[in-house]
Amino acid sequence: MPTTTVQSRTVLERFPAGGPRGSWPADEYATAQRAQGTNAWVVVDLATDQFLVVTDATTQ
Repeated sequence: MPTTTVQSRTVLERFPAGGPRGSWPADEYATAQRAQGTNAWVVVDLATDQFLVVTDATTQ
């Protein structure tokens, strides 16, 4: 039987999915976080229609 590992993620910021055309605020925020040393990426939360910037790191 396969083993499943659940990894905790922290949401750093939320952005509405209906932003202006050509605007990528979630991607820009994730890029800024990576520049500061935080491994951040963007995921889509379909239930709330938002882009979430998440990390595996625990934030204070």
